[in-house]
Amino acid sequence: MGKILAIDYGEKRIGLAVTDDMKMIAFGLTTVATSEIFTYLSDYIPRENVETIVVGEPKQMNNTASESEVYIIPFLEKLKEKFPTTPIKRHDERFTSKMAFQTMLDSGLKKKQRKNKALIDEISATIILQDFLKTL
Repeated sequence: MGKILAIDYGEKRIGLAVTDDMKMIAFGLTTVATSEIFTYLSDYIPRENVETIVVGEPKQMNNTASESEVYIIPFLEKLKEKFPTTPIKRHDERFTSKMAFQTMLDSGLKKKQRKNKALIDEISATIILQDFLKTL
């Protein structure tokens, strides 16, 4: 059995989350600079037996694509090129950043820690993955 890797794409940083081997629990993995993501994934995906990649799909309230989708499409094309045998799924990521920030508040993180955008990206990826797991 393989894992599912979730990606919260950003122009500067990419938040990553992964499941356990049984695909029951989502864990925050890390945040990687966008410029270094393919180096990271080329090592991580085969080593950790990732069988599916889920990429957050930003949508507007009326269900149309968000403006940031124009940056994600080239990323998706390169992802498919680098990992042609790994299925890539999209999953609605609306409100994940707000939910991530609320999670940080609820967990009692100090104001300085809540300003850590890398942590918000990682938590957002975890929320995307948790939500995706509900569809399986």
